[in-house]
Amino acid sequence: MPALMTLLWIVVALLCAVGFAHVTGIVNPDERVNGLWLVVAASCFYVLAYRFYGRFLAQRVMNLDDRRRTPAHRLEDGTNFYPANKYVLFGHHFAAIAGAGPLLGPVLAAQFGYLPGFLWIVVGAVLAGAVQDFIILVASMRRNGRSLPEIAHAEIGRITGLATAVAVLFIVVVALAGLGLAVVNALYQNAWGTFTIAMTIPIALLMGVYLQHIRPGRVGEVSLLGVGLLILAIAAGRTVAQSDWAEWFLLDRTTLVWALAGYGFLASVLPVWLLLVPRDYLSTFMKLSVVILLGVGVILLAPDIEMPRTTPFIHGQGPIIPGTLFPFLFITIACGAISGFHALVSSGTTPKLIARESQALVGYGAMLLESFVGVIALIAACLLVPGDYFAINTLLPEDTLAALGFPVAHIDELSRMVEVDVSGRPGGAVSLAVGMASIFSGLPGMASLMAYWYQFALLFEALFILTTIDAGTRVARYLVQELGGHTYAPLRQINWWPGVIGSSALIVGSWGYLIATGTISTIWPMFGTANQLLGMLALCIATTVLIKMQKVRYLWVTVVPMIFVGVITLTGCYELFWLFLERLKQPGQATTMMINAMLVALVAVLAIVVLIDSLVKWYGYLIKKHPMTSSEVVETEGIQLPAGPCC
Repeated sequence: MPALMTLLWIVVALLCAVGFAHVTGIVNPDERVNGLWLVVAASCFYVLAYRFYGRFLAQRVMNLDDRRRTPAHRLEDGTNFYPANKYVLFGHHFAAIAGAGPLLGPVLAAQFGYLPGFLWIVVGAVLAGAVQDFIILVASMRRNGRSLPEIAHAEIGRITGLATAVAVLFIVVVALAGLGLAVVNALYQNAWGTFTIAMTIPIALLMGVYLQHIRPGRVGEVSLLGVGLLILAIAAGRTVAQSDWAEWFLLDRTTLVWALAGYGFLASVLPVWLLLVPRDYLSTFMKLSVVILLGVGVILLAPDIEMPRTTPFIHGQGPIIPGTLFPFLFITIACGAISGFHALVSSGTTPKLIARESQALVGYGAMLLESFVGVIALIAACLLVPGDYFAINTLLPEDTLAALGFPVAHIDELSRMVEVDVSGRPGGAVSLAVGMASIFSGLPGMASLMAYWYQFALLFEALFILTTIDAGTRVARYLVQELGGHTYAPLRQINWWPGVIGSSALIVGSWGYLIATGTISTIWPMFGTANQLLGMLALCIATTVLIKMQKVRYLWVTVVPMIFVGVITLTGCYELFWLFLERLKQPGQATTMMINAMLVALVAVLAIVVLIDSLVKWYGYLIKKHPMTSSEVVETEGIQLPAGPCC
């Protein structure tokens, strides 16, 4: 049996190598690559990484041990802490981290060509993103579910704790604005899509009540109920869109922005079991089934990638994302490779739901799955003729695109097939939905259903985004209450209703304003830069955790990606700051651009403060051998023990 397993791993490694050879052009460099090779290369690489690197992190670096009681058991309150079913746990965590980033970032970055984005999505997730998610999740779980700023305060010091908290708060607001903008651009004047998305809220509420009070523990039953109602909502959407009810769902951008803010407020104040967890679980069914179906479609159809490996925009002046390949490719892809937002989920809701320590490996595995979603999104977008891709994602006229070398080919036909005008809808969501619908409609017997597949794809994307908005708004609410608690103690009580309502309203009002006043060319790069900076801070804090665990020999696990991501994102901050200042002269843009420039500068300064403070602490321990005590809470067989080198 061991010999057979060894042979199997060798075969997987060989498939991985062959796949990368085709994708990079080592094999047949002058021919278009088949999308199938991207799936083969990525999936084999993820399997190898989870089996070997993930196990190494769990056993050698973090020493997971099921004898330790988790905060889900010690602090169970039925609202924020409770031991979730392991499948529901995975569903919640994956749905919470897998927002619009892995869908939209790779699609927008396709303007540079498919190859640079593919390489960063795959390699970056394995060596940076998944490592960050896993280590922060374990660190929070062993500290009673503390948030990232609280961990920073306890492990590094007050200055770092405060700087991290303020940086995180700004970053979350910008991130939620970037994600929400994609939903608004996809759903405005789209009654079918708006109706379907709206129906997911009562479906999730019904699932929460059913699982908590009507049939507790019946996960299979509630899964069938939720999925069945979701399919019914999609089918009914076209009927509603063609009826007198359509005017209720034909919303303009402003109405959609504040409707989205209202949803975020509702999701952040209700108990997690009532809306957040069942919605995330429902979303995960949708997400996994669609990703699998897309993968099968790519395998069966073996479509050619129309986008070239690289485009002239790697040198800058791109019509979608400004700037050159370095650093804008990395900050545009964002969550597809590494996401600081994930550190908030890993130190927010998920560590409060883990029943056994070994289940914390969900942090590593879920990030790999999100990265695979990014690969599938990249394939779907790059199946489009490049001219059509740019026609959807920009407001440029067709003659301008032709002059750039990308003539429009089938945009009118695509609009007719999906029953919605898809031109001039920036943000990536619409081009991705068109690409996905093209794959689905190419399957046997599906050719006449492209309009349904298009709305289904939009629902798929919106569920990704909305599950991140509800989890992100809740996490931001926790942060506001923690910060406000320094001046008014009752705010620290996360179940104190005046604090809950006030802090939630502040957060949704802030990101709602940014959506209402921004565009994809300003919000998305700002979101990507802030998101990656938070990833750097999370890796910095993870490094401190490893030092205090006396795991100095494993510091390369976090230090190497921290340096790489830090250089990229600080460079991006510098370039964005001056870009926003240059746009101050544009009519009606002065206030918005000044706010954007100040946000980017503030986050960069806070990140530098955290780095300097951390370096001083590391120097004191590693060079001067000053003691560094840990705030870790460890329990073995129900008996609380002081933290030691093993944990």
